[in-house]
Amino acid sequence: MNPIIRFQNVTKRFGALTVLDNFNFEVQRGEKVTLIGPSGSGKSTVLRILMTLEPFQDGLLETDGISYHEPNGRGPFKASEKHLHKIRCNVGMVFQSFNLFPHMTVLRNVVEAPVAVLKMKREEAESRATELLRMVGLSDKKDHFPSQLSGGQQQRVAIARALAMRPRVLLFDEPTSALDPQLVGEVLGVIRDLASEHDLTMLLVTHEMRFAREVSDRVCFFDKGRIVEQGEPERFFSNPQQPRTREFLSSILGEQEPIRESISCAR
Repeated sequence: MNPIIRFQNVTKRFGALTVLDNFNFEVQRGEKVTLIGPSGSGKSTVLRILMTLEPFQDGLLETDGISYHEPNGRGPFKASEKHLHKIRCNVGMVFQSFNLFPHMTVLRNVVEAPVAVLKMKREEAESRATELLRMVGLSDKKDHFPSQLSGGQQQRVAIARALAMRPRVLLFDEPTSALDPQLVGEVLGVIRDLASEHDLTMLLVTHEMRFAREVSDRVCFFDKGRIVEQGEPERFFSNPQQPRTREFLSSILGEQEPIRESISCAR
């Protein structure tokens, strides 16, 4: 089976700092994969590279069979805007800070990209946007502006906006980190429904370990730009093999409880 995402020996540097070094990683179609790890470990960089928000220096990358540089190109991202546009049409991203247009209503926030980028007729885009807002529980907010919404509501609008582009791959970069604790559940509920009811390929970066266990087909632990350990959630959380993985999970789940107990209570 051909993976929908394929990193092959990808290297990403920020100046003298190497964040990813000969990084190899594949995701199968329809797979839900969660990336966890300490801040600065490279997991969010993986998403930003996939979304063409960051270039990379060496290696090969493909999504849905499309390379991130054109044949006979000079290297990664040495491609025309038209070629990168093809990639972006397949990949959607939900950011930490919502990134909604403050001067547009909720409906317009969801409608604008399909009309401008996909050249969808406005009537069709509005019909789809209305259905997506209903799906995320915000059909009654379509005429509101972002400033009139809670953080959780804004993030749900951001999810609807990403889905409006009909991506084959949907990326979530810490989608609840900017929310008050009481609002986290409503956003995770929407993502949980997406994971269980749709055949989207999903790649999530999160510190919500219980949620990762519930929705993931595979969990990958990042440290210093590489995957230290990965596996299906039950085994990964119940019996991590690497000392660094055990140390991280114990820290994030609470030092007072043994790791097995703290995770078994997550259900």
